[in-house]
Amino acid sequence: MHIHPSRLRPAVTALWSASPAALPTMSMFGLGIVNASVAATLDHLCERIDGGCATRVAFLNAHCVNVAAGDAQYRHALSTADLLLPDGSGVATAAKMNGTKIVANLNGTDLIPALCARLAKSGHSVYLLGGLPGVADAAAAALQQSHPGLQIAGTHDGFFGDVSTDDLVSTINQSDASVLLVAMGVPYQDTWLERMSHRLGNIVSFGVGALFDFLAGRVSRAPKVLRKMGMEWTWRLLLEPRRMWHRYIYGNPAFLLRAAADSKVVRRTTERLDNAGKRAVDVTAASLGLIALAPALVAVAAIVRMTSPGPAILRQPRIGQDGVPFTMLKFRSMYIDADARRAALETANVHGAAGVTFKLRRDPRVTPIGRLLRKSSIDEIPQLWNILRGEMTLVGPRPPLPSEVARYNGRQFYRLAAKPGVTCLWQISGRSDIAFEQQVELDIRYMQTRSLLGDLMIMLRTVPAVLVARGAY
Repeated sequence: MHIHPSRLRPAVTALWSASPAALPTMSMFGLGIVNASVAATLDHLCERIDGGCATRVAFLNAHCVNVAAGDAQYRHALSTADLLLPDGSGVATAAKMNGTKIVANLNGTDLIPALCARLAKSGHSVYLLGGLPGVADAAAAALQQSHPGLQIAGTHDGFFGDVSTDDLVSTINQSDASVLLVAMGVPYQDTWLERMSHRLGNIVSFGVGALFDFLAGRVSRAPKVLRKMGMEWTWRLLLEPRRMWHRYIYGNPAFLLRAAADSKVVRRTTERLDNAGKRAVDVTAASLGLIALAPALVAVAAIVRMTSPGPAILRQPRIGQDGVPFTMLKFRSMYIDADARRAALETANVHGAAGVTFKLRRDPRVTPIGRLLRKSSIDEIPQLWNILRGEMTLVGPRPPLPSEVARYNGRQFYRLAAKPGVTCLWQISGRSDIAFEQQVELDIRYMQTRSLLGDLMIMLRTVPAVLVARGAY
């Protein structure tokens, strides 16, 4: 499922508002898809280009949805794109099935030339990468002819030959291009851009599919009447029946079935059943756990009280689902003056002095018995009571401290859209050894793919993770 900051409570959305303004989106197929006018989208893109804001843009049509259903890497590239734009009548049909109307068809074949018209006036340059040898050159010439003054930073076909990826990326960066158009087809163009995005500098990149072929005149676009009817696919099928029959004759019905399964009625019913099942598992497991462990919990509480001054149970403020604060319970593992001593230890934070989270490998504030409780995760057992109260769940993103949420930005707020849990993906992958940014991505991946079976697998993997105690400090 796609999580948008508008779902968060006012206290959290106030923090989100410090980030750059975003285009409105809608949620379909577990993805956040832009739902804005052509003008608003162009304004937003130009603002990011003018500001030198690195941005990865992808387009989503019916074929993309079908491919993403069987290609996890491509799906991840779509879900992590900075902007995902609706392309074609199929997405519009799926939106109607969800009770939403698409504001505009933001397909690349129309949007990119409109963007180039603006770039010709602003002086920003474009690099074209992809297509058969000579096609990118012909497409660049066509854009310049239609938009006099447009600067072409460079071109390269999609067959790299003896040119290494490192050399190609270096060439693109040295060209000082503001915009990169990549026409390598789905899914490769988007997965390539995802892999290269951290190396491409402050560039706005697009995966544009067959755009170069259209611009170069190798493939003709459907007549306007077919485009207005949402039947452009019939023209593509007529021109290239051998290549396109599977995409449309098989793919279109498959897409409609996926759209129906993703419709609000089906999704809401499925989510309600899934949430009810998850809650039933939570209540049953927490109740049985508290009953079975009651004698041991009393013994642990007594040991904590006897080995250091202070209460046995720590009542700590945390931020829960949608930014709602709650009090999380833990066995106290630190001395009672731990907060007062933190400032002197900031520079030793394993995540850096400016890190969102604060962890020390050998924290002097932790009591001897507390170190054992942390290694064994026994200190977390009182959170079974938080589960019974409905504030937490067995599996979900770990609940952050208010001071941590105050440092959140961008995608980091997404992890607040789910009920916090006792264990999660990054807890079984290394706990505090995992960098915070990776923790966020693992939490988002969990929320996008969550299922009861997946929760069970995480709970089973938690047992050996606790025994190994990697990252538990």
